[in-house]
Amino acid sequence: MRLLFLFILLICISLLGYAQYLQHLEGLLPCPLCVAQRLAYWLLGLVALLAFLHNPKVIGRRFYAVLMCILALIGTVIAARHAWLVRFPESFECGISPEEAFLNSLPLAGWWPGMFEANGDCADIDWKFLSLTIPDWSLIAFISLGIVSLYILLAKK
Repeated sequence: MRLLFLFILLICISLLGYAQYLQHLEGLLPCPLCVAQRLAYWLLGLVALLAFLHNPKVIGRRFYAVLMCILALIGTVIAARHAWLVRFPESFECGISPEEAFLNSLPLAGWWPGMFEANGDCADIDWKFLSLTIPDWSLIAFISLGIVSLYILLAKK
């Protein structure tokens, strides 16, 4: 099970690293929903790191797995909302919004603005791979991480 915690951690690090690449080298600005997803990946990765370092027995493993399932579910909801907004941009204004103001006022945005400052528009489609947008891929990643977390939670050994 310890390797699964490491796997989740490495996936979160990779996804956050790719987000940084897209932002700083490709010029894609993160929107409020992107930043919220980044926070979910950070927290999910942090819990996986703690679980990997702690190497808990059954009860501790299940505790960490429940936290990771909750964070993966939160990320899934945010990514699904974002994917929906990309397809129906007229239904919601996400540019300069209360969400953006709130996220940009958090200490994290001042501490590491390159990761946590929201400046983009949620409905922009500037990147696609296999006809799927960034929110679509993020949704797939959160669902996959949630399935692995659920496996850790339900596994007998």
